[in-house]
Amino acid sequence: MSQEYRSRTEKRQAEEKNKRGNKKKAENTTLKQPLWKKIVIAFSIILAVLVIAGGVTAVAMIRDAPALDPEQLVFSQAAQIYDDRDELITQLQATENRVMVDINEVPDHVKNAFIAVEDVRFYDHFGVDMRRMFGALAANVSSGFGAEGASTITQQVVKNAFLSPDKQITRKVQEQYLAVRLEQQYSKDQILEMYLNLIYFNNGAYGIGQAAQYYFDVSNVEELAIEDAALLAAIPRRPSYYDPTNNPEAAESRRNLVISLMEEHGLISSDEAAEARAVTIEEQLNVSELAETEGQVYDSFISHVQSEIENIDGITSSDLYSAGLQIYTTLDTSAQDYAEDVIQTRDYIDSYPDNEHFQVGFTLLDTQTGEIKAMVGNHHGGEVARGWNYATRSEAQPGSTIKPVLDYGPAIENLQWSTGHIIPDEPHSYSDGTEIRNYSRNYMGNISMREALVRSLNIPAVKALQEVGLDEAQEFAANLGMPFEEIHEAYALGGVAEGVSSKEMAGAYAAFGNGGEFIDPFAVRKIVFPDGREIDLRPEASEAMSDYTAYMITDMLKGVLDESYGTARDISLPNLPVAGKTGTTNFTADERQQYNIPSGGVPDTWFTGYTSRYTASVWTGFSGGRDAGYLSEGPERRIAKQIFELVMNEVSDGIETPDFEQPESVVRVDVEKGTGKLPSPQTPQSEITEELFVRGTEPDSVSQEFIEEEEEDEEEDEETETLTSVSGLSASYNQENDQIIVTWSYDGSGASFEVSHGTGGSLNTVATQGEMQYILNAPEKGTTHEFQVIAVENGERSDPNNVSVTVPDEEAIEEEEPEEEETDEEPQEEEQPEEEQPQEEQPQEEEQPQEEQPQEEQPQDQEEENGAPEGGGNNGDNGPPEETPAPPAEENNGNNNNAETTPEPQPEPQPEPEPAPPAEENSNDQSAESNGDENGNGEED
Repeated sequence: MSQEYRSRTEKRQAEEKNKRGNKKKAENTTLKQPLWKKIVIAFSIILAVLVIAGGVTAVAMIRDAPALDPEQLVFSQAAQIYDDRDELITQLQATENRVMVDINEVPDHVKNAFIAVEDVRFYDHFGVDMRRMFGALAANVSSGFGAEGASTITQQVVKNAFLSPDKQITRKVQEQYLAVRLEQQYSKDQILEMYLNLIYFNNGAYGIGQAAQYYFDVSNVEELAIEDAALLAAIPRRPSYYDPTNNPEAAESRRNLVISLMEEHGLISSDEAAEARAVTIEEQLNVSELAETEGQVYDSFISHVQSEIENIDGITSSDLYSAGLQIYTTLDTSAQDYAEDVIQTRDYIDSYPDNEHFQVGFTLLDTQTGEIKAMVGNHHGGEVARGWNYATRSEAQPGSTIKPVLDYGPAIENLQWSTGHIIPDEPHSYSDGTEIRNYSRNYMGNISMREALVRSLNIPAVKALQEVGLDEAQEFAANLGMPFEEIHEAYALGGVAEGVSSKEMAGAYAAFGNGGEFIDPFAVRKIVFPDGREIDLRPEASEAMSDYTAYMITDMLKGVLDESYGTARDISLPNLPVAGKTGTTNFTADERQQYNIPSGGVPDTWFTGYTSRYTASVWTGFSGGRDAGYLSEGPERRIAKQIFELVMNEVSDGIETPDFEQPESVVRVDVEKGTGKLPSPQTPQSEITEELFVRGTEPDSVSQEFIEEEEEDEEEDEETETLTSVSGLSASYNQENDQIIVTWSYDGSGASFEVSHGTGGSLNTVATQGEMQYILNAPEKGTTHEFQVIAVENGERSDPNNVSVTVPDEEAIEEEEPEEEETDEEPQEEEQPEEEQPQEEQPQEEEQPQEEQPQEEQPQDQEEENGAPEGGGNNGDNGPPEETPAPPAEENNGNNNNAETTPEPQPEPQPEPEPAPPAEENSNDQSAESNGDENGNGEED
């Protein structure tokens, strides 16, 4: 019994042991499954979850997709444009500029041109091109969503008709869904017809029928040749950029790409392709005017809005006419209306050249925000709708307006120069040995940076660029929105190969007025989509420079308008703190001879200036080639300054314009002229001036200039003979030529004469010369002008002699000379307006040596500059204006006395100025031809 029990017990134990063994084997078998099987199972589960989640998400997205409205497939809603006060100013009218085309009237080569470049598998897919979609997906994974599109023609129709233009996943899913539905309801030809009638071709031409009429003046698309079809197919990608009337080079390049694609896909033969490519854009075009686009409201500004819209990722110019956008801009309609009246009529300025090629580029910004408040890019106004916008696309060289950007701004920023930093104005050369000269052909010796900028001297500007370095100057300009690919020393004087626009120049100068913060000028504040979503497009400010650099440049540029020798002293902006800079470019000597350009004629003039509220930049010049025209000496060359003066006065009227605030980083210090050091007790008051320094860099050494002179005088033996003073010093005012003529005699030879001038008791040195005559052009009216002349020889100085003369005010002159204006009819003898006498940017003309007058006091109204780009010849040698012979002067005894004279109607004759030496034409290897003053470096402001 017990044995049986043990047997049953053992049997049960054995069975349980076997069960445990089998279970362990099963567990071991499970644990030993291959790893790849586990991965596959896990991936399958995750994929299933993703598919389910994606499906649910797609269903949710598709559920919100709009319905297919047949009317919207043809008539889309054009954009509404609002001003800076959110008031509607215009709505772009798309449907009026549309000629509906039946697909049966469209030739095969026209259809094929669009299919080749937009959707080569159009007739094969079901609305979505899967092959193209996966290629775009790969690009988006590597470069970010939206890097590459895969939209078919069907998808483009859906997007333009029903969806917002932004690149979002929801919109793309809805686009694909609606494209498939559209393919189910319409044939391929019907969809292609919708596409050809929907797309935008710039210039207000909406649809292929209107585009054919505008660009080729044909009323039937059947008349379009292969090259015409390819050109039209090239435009919709970026309508304003590939517009052949605005950018023929880019348009021709893309047209040829379309032709090559048609050839590659067998849509045309090789012979047909070669024949089409051989036709130039100029031969193709036969532009006709569209009545609907004439008189487009605020054409230049709206054109720029279109360009900004086109640069937004996912939005095109076509969307302006189809997506129902609400575009909120920065436009001040009052400022825009006034600027257009000033520039596009003769109501304010009657000296516009009678030349169809004459043009103006004008941009007005809010200094603190960078908002474009007004823009006029075409002098001819409504006569040329959607024409070239010279405010944004000018290729003119900037003249001396570049000096704060490339020369003195970088020097302050990187070297912490003070405004009184002394720069020797002396014979100097570019690094390659090419000689540089000031326009006046004179040298002023040690001169402060402030005075060099206000007078627009060449040599100090080049020295500043050379000392600070090209790389630092290039970086400084890039921070101000001027990313030059490379710069050369000739850029210091305006020889900028790329050219600049008034929008770019205004943006750069606004940073000086905004404490060093740069904001890229913009016209669009925000966009509101039909579904209520908004895009804020206001750019962020960036620190372009230190606040001390901005303020010190501004303080110096005030002198351009305030100082008696300033190159824009004729601009009248009463009680308005304003800073600015003139600029002028020049012709080469060969161009002057070839095109018969007279002395004083220039291709371009500039003025860019700013207050703490507004910044404006004005370019005046000519479209076309170098033979298109010139701005003659006198009123024509003042136009840029007149436009600035008129508009700035208008927009500043009735608002408070505070002065520029001096930052804590800047200190004012009295220094001695000519040394930049602290004045000594012996320094005359007339030799002390106030300059700005970066805090911590103030001078600590006292000048020994006048202490040493005093000690030397005491140590001199009484037998030492004092240098003879000048005699016969006299001054008179000549009303006819608006000049003060100062003459004197000297008993000796080898001496030079230091001439000083002032109106308020303080005298400033204005010339050091060998001639015994000095002429001050366009003196301030209604005040007494004092002159001092000192003979200098071998380091010795004579006692000073002084003389003064009173210039009557304007009313007194008009009463005495009622027929003065008649002289304006004589170009070579006309009274020179005060801002035009000194030629800031004009070199001496090689073929016609001019009579030279001492010009240190003259503000050189054609700022000394401009190297033209090598091979471009955009700036060139240009002699100073022909000076009228010196009028007779009334003698005034002034030996060591202050004698005051009043002008007489018929003063006695004075000797004419000595003729100036002939011009020298030079070029340098700085990738720019140096053209300005007599050797090609001067701007005559």
